[in-house]
Amino acid sequence: MLNINEIKKPIASEIDVFEEKFKASMRSSVPLLDRITHYIVKRKGKQIRPMFVFFAAKLAGGINEATYRGAALVELLHTATLVHDDVVDNSYQRRGFFSINALWKNKIAVLVGDYLLSKGLLLSIDNGDFKLLKIVSEAVKQMSEGELLQVEKVRRMDISEDVYYDVIRQKTASLIASCCACGAASAGDDDETIEKMRLFGEKIGIAFQIKDDMFDFGTDDVGKPLGIDIKEKKVTLPLIYALNNADKSEKRKMIDLVKNHNDDSKKIAQIISFVKEKGGLQYADTQMKRFTEDAFAILNTFPPSEARTGLEQLVRYTTERDK
Repeated sequence: MLNINEIKKPIASEIDVFEEKFKASMRSSVPLLDRITHYIVKRKGKQIRPMFVFFAAKLAGGINEATYRGAALVELLHTATLVHDDVVDNSYQRRGFFSINALWKNKIAVLVGDYLLSKGLLLSIDNGDFKLLKIVSEAVKQMSEGELLQVEKVRRMDISEDVYYDVIRQKTASLIASCCACGAASAGDDDETIEKMRLFGEKIGIAFQIKDDMFDFGTDDVGKPLGIDIKEKKVTLPLIYALNNADKSEKRKMIDLVKNHNDDSKKIAQIISFVKEKGGLQYADTQMKRFTEDAFAILNTFPPSEARTGLEQLVRYTTERDK
């Protein structure tokens, strides 16, 4: 398994500078807001999204001030959506820490999300980064549409494989696609290259989400919790494949279980066993690898370079991870 710090080495100094600039971009004259944004910054993850921005910029021509702003824009708007998502989902934890709404209640969490969104918009407008703003705003729009499409389809339990791909393309892949497109655009590259990098990011985002969905059928106890998506009645690729390869009576029975399991651990275990027996995980793994190879095919149209190697390693890290 690749180490994220090893992958980051070629752009480590740029990421350090970015982190300082990102902190500065969140500052406010309101003490409460400053406390909350400080809490957010301290709990940032592995910086995978900014890494996609910086490697894409390096591949497409070079890192400059617009690249830092592009990475900050992606993070500000993404963080805003996460804060709002936790309110919508009544979620009180994120990455093992209390969410903003858990600590400061829903009203403040919604206002903080709005603040981060406005900071991202102003960062771009004040610097004339209209192309970057358009790329990221389109991603946020797609993320909202993807969430609503999933809600609509889950209610009716009629998600086909094509609809599943539409949902994850919008919900997850659009953000990684915007990171890669922003990186290329910040380097001043042409529209064709920007679109090529956007498509590369989209393929990786889809592969990433399929991998994530497979974890739902994985370990128990202290590891990745089993059946979280099933509990939330989300229909993911392993389950879709299993349902499509069951006879009518078995399919009806399983759909009824998904709809009416009432968090019963035995019923959830029954659904997980059904998916495994029908080869749902193997099929999902095959599809994930197909999207990954499509992404590598796009990446390999660029000449070999440190940036291309960095993106290759980052892709392998996101698709070969074990949690």
